[in-house]
Amino acid sequence: MKQNVIDIAYVVSAILFIYGLKRLQSPATARKGNQLAAIGMFVAVVATLFLQEIMTPVVMIIGVVIGSGIGVYLAKRVEMTGMPELVAAFNGFGGIASALVAGAEVARLMAPNAAYTGGALFDGFAAVTISLSLVIGMITFTGSFIAFGKLSGRISGNPISFPGMRLFTILFLAGTIGAVVWMVMNAGMFPGVGNEPVVQAAIAIAVAGAVLGVLLVIPIGGADMPVVVALLNSYSGIAAAATGFVLDNTALIVSGALVGASGLILTNIMCVAMNRSLLNVLIGGFGGDSGGGPAGAVSSEGKTVNSTTPDDVAILLSYASKVIFVPGYGMAVAQAQHAVRELADELAKKDVEVKFAVHPVAGRMPGHMNVLLAEANVPYDMLFEMDEINGEFETADVAVVIGANDVVNPAARHDKSSPIYGMPILNADQAGTSIVLKRSMRPGYAGIDNELFYNSNNQMLFGDAKDSISSIVNEIKQL
Repeated sequence: MKQNVIDIAYVVSAILFIYGLKRLQSPATARKGNQLAAIGMFVAVVATLFLQEIMTPVVMIIGVVIGSGIGVYLAKRVEMTGMPELVAAFNGFGGIASALVAGAEVARLMAPNAAYTGGALFDGFAAVTISLSLVIGMITFTGSFIAFGKLSGRISGNPISFPGMRLFTILFLAGTIGAVVWMVMNAGMFPGVGNEPVVQAAIAIAVAGAVLGVLLVIPIGGADMPVVVALLNSYSGIAAAATGFVLDNTALIVSGALVGASGLILTNIMCVAMNRSLLNVLIGGFGGDSGGGPAGAVSSEGKTVNSTTPDDVAILLSYASKVIFVPGYGMAVAQAQHAVRELADELAKKDVEVKFAVHPVAGRMPGHMNVLLAEANVPYDMLFEMDEINGEFETADVAVVIGANDVVNPAARHDKSSPIYGMPILNADQAGTSIVLKRSMRPGYAGIDNELFYNSNNQMLFGDAKDSISSIVNEIKQL
């Protein structure tokens, strides 16, 4: 009877996972989808711990309270600009959890006093699943915290390498495969009987996985961090699924498979959005810190831009028929999303059609701009993906680019020597007038000048985006 209840609980949690994941497809339903998936995980945890009597109800409740408290604290304390690195850290925690469970299973199965039930407790299947959980979990753990360091600025966003690094990586990968084979070859033994090779193999796999995580992520530039975050999220799901096989836990297998598959799909979407292959992202060393480049209103080649003021922008927007906002990471840095929403509201009062164009790789994690705009209560029906809205820029009177850079650079269309050539961009340059809000002329992660800045129909509004937009709002209210 107890097992039947557990199985039913796992089916319910799987349904909630799948339905919740489906609801994540749209900003309008994403919050509800996240809640459904969280409920599904809670049901699975309760079924596993309580019904199988792994923990007493008191201990379980204490764990739920502590975990929930940490979650609430982080949700309230972490700024939206810090959300990408928080997601990276969560991926890392998922990875280390899977690795620790796999390590604990090795210790349990190979303990000299383990219960013998009439057969080899540590067979080939167990060896393979434990190995996968260990290596993928450790790669996810260390790789995610390297990504965390790059996103938070604790580690340079520039690609970091050293002579022979790729050879070193290949050697560690070969060593990892060798350790896995070693563990599988020593499977089938009874607990406590010559188990040293298995334990040694497990330690070797964990160490090699940890080193591989660092070697695989540290040479990747900051421009590719959104792809890396999505890929590491997939790794964490695959590690969880492998752990599910280790523990024979259906809920963990289902949830891990869903996260792994959706993460890979998202990774592919991000690569397509940059017109680059995943292999190119992993070994390309593209992008880095955006601190270089000219800080004034003159390019490195001596080209000048048209500067404007909040007063002039307010007049231009007030008499427009259609305005498209293009948010970027600069909006996140300035925490300007609420001011942008207020500006959109003021324009709507003047019967101006307002839309938001969101590029798939804008920001530092998948969906970063959607999260920021949702926090500011921008209506979901005003948010449009690149493919949906790109054809509308030609009919827009004004395109307002807020802290975006490479995703609106026309060089991606025609300059074959550009590192972003072929990357799909938002057609902000095709609007009647484009206005770019930036602190300076410093380039984005690609490290190149943006041709849009020097177009005759473009105007640059220099300064903090939040302050600039607030000034525009105040001027519009007086018109």
